[in-house]
Amino acid sequence: MIEFLAEYGLFLLKVITVVVGIVVVIAVAASTGRKGAQEGLEVEDLNKKHESLVTTLQNAVSSKDQQKKAAKAKKKKDKAAAKDESTRPRSFVIDFKGDLKASAVPSLREEVSAILDVATEDDNVIVRLENHGGVVHEHGLAASQLARIRDHVIPLLVCVDKVAASGGYLMACVASKIYAAPFAILGSIGVLAQIPNFNRMLDSHGVEFEQVTAGKYKRTVTMFGENTDEDRAKLKEELEDVHTLFKDAVARYRPDMDLEKIATGEHWYGTRALELGLADEIRTSDELLSDLVGERDLYSVCFKIKQPLQKRLLGGIDSALEKADAAGWRQKFESRLPR
Repeated sequence: MIEFLAEYGLFLLKVITVVVGIVVVIAVAASTGRKGAQEGLEVEDLNKKHESLVTTLQNAVSSKDQQKKAAKAKKKKDKAAAKDESTRPRSFVIDFKGDLKASAVPSLREEVSAILDVATEDDNVIVRLENHGGVVHEHGLAASQLARIRDHVIPLLVCVDKVAASGGYLMACVASKIYAAPFAILGSIGVLAQIPNFNRMLDSHGVEFEQVTAGKYKRTVTMFGENTDEDRAKLKEELEDVHTLFKDAVARYRPDMDLEKIATGEHWYGTRALELGLADEIRTSDELLSDLVGERDLYSVCFKIKQPLQKRLLGGIDSALEKADAAGWRQKFESRLPR
């Protein structure tokens, strides 16, 4: 027993040393990355950004005479636009990159609130979504923020260039229309709970674990205690209930989908997802915005939140976990590619 405790203490010391080192690195990186960051709403005119890019390239490949002609044409066009009192419909573009805890929700709720005070039924909202899923209630809240847009009868377009799976698809399905890149990952309409159990290891070393609860189902499956079939059955029941809620949410916004076929926890790539009704059109967000820039005024809307150091550190840890989860998706994808 003494030998075990000595080994355990040495192992624990090593773990603490590694964790402290990681925290210090994250703290320095977070402090440097956020230094001088201001909280508030940032709006970027994407039409002007696009025009600037085009002008820069044209000047690089054109002669001086061609540049002068283009400058005169632009000046004439700008003058005509200034006299034109008619207004074009607008598209408000939001970027949402999810993690396990959907930590971008505080920004999302501010972005949505600002847009709803300005947008009309002639406008629309475009969400460029990248989300592997995560905690149920956090992603449920994220989906509710997007539902606010639909409730105001404002068209909501969701673009999935990489992945919208599990909680990510719970968000995506709220859209009036879902665009997906050809190899974007969609679906994973299922619920997962996994937990290690150290009961046998503790028992073999003579360590007893005690747990006191009030309420029959206050704690079922545990990491350190002995799990029973009743515990597992109760957890399974809870997961099935969450899965039913998930399917109900998808059915509300996409009633024509065959839920029995797609709510199996599987995921599909863009073209196959289109066939199954998980997406409405194969198109990247870049293609969509390029098509809209000539007919609508496009604005990128982003609410920056200045986080205290503690939250930045926790955010760094969550980011690491999210990257590990993303690596899992990449491994699944790469395993299906020809060698």
